[in-house]
Amino acid sequence: MRRDDLIRFLDEYLDVPAVAGKDYCPNGLQVEGAAEVRHIVCGVTACHALIAGAAERNADTVLVHHGILWGGAMPTITRSFKARVKALFDSDLNLLAYHLPLDRHPEVGNAVTVARRLGLTALEPFGEHRGLHVGIRGRFEAPLAIDGLARRVAESLSADGIVFPFGEGLVSTVGIVTGAADKELPQALTAGLDCFLTGEISEYVMHFAREESLHFIAAGHHNTERYGVQALAAEIERRFGVTWEFLDVPNPA
Repeated sequence: MRRDDLIRFLDEYLDVPAVAGKDYCPNGLQVEGAAEVRHIVCGVTACHALIAGAAERNADTVLVHHGILWGGAMPTITRSFKARVKALFDSDLNLLAYHLPLDRHPEVGNAVTVARRLGLTALEPFGEHRGLHVGIRGRFEAPLAIDGLARRVAESLSADGIVFPFGEGLVSTVGIVTGAADKELPQALTAGLDCFLTGEISEYVMHFAREESLHFIAAGHHNTERYGVQALAAEIERRFGVTWEFLDVPNPA
């Protein structure tokens, strides 16, 4: 399909206008490459290894959650940033990046795909950030102990993570905001949830979780955001027949 048709679809499907002025980066096309899209390589972050891997696989488009443009000002094109841009230009690769729109999407978003992998049901929007709900909350039909949930996280997300088992009793309800969202932990308390799951962790979290009797799991920024981009690529293939593959560049953070 034509690149511009794909971008129009993605911008509408992911409701990009809803995050206008609220995200940290431009969503959509960040680097222009080939006009036709035949094969997509997707990944979490547009690092040099992912871009080089896409070129080796004869892709024409790289689809990621974390692009290469952040903040309001254009960075100088030097050092590692220059290497990424050059690798994209050398292989005429499009770079498409969707940040908050992919976090919050109710069908292919990062949070909802994690929730489904864990077996949560009755899914609802959760985790307000800059006036947007960017996460998901859900319920286990059969409540489980926190150590059982920790094992499920390790198996489902390939992530051991950091677990603070400070809640009381079994886990019935969980709030999920992927990536660097430990600052949203108090929202789980306000919502009356048993456990909060995110990617990264800050120093304050252990004390807060213990003193407020909340379970907390940090499963890794990368690991909690591996599945949304794959679900999105699969949706593109389902609708338009464009082939795709996921290239994982492991990151313990």
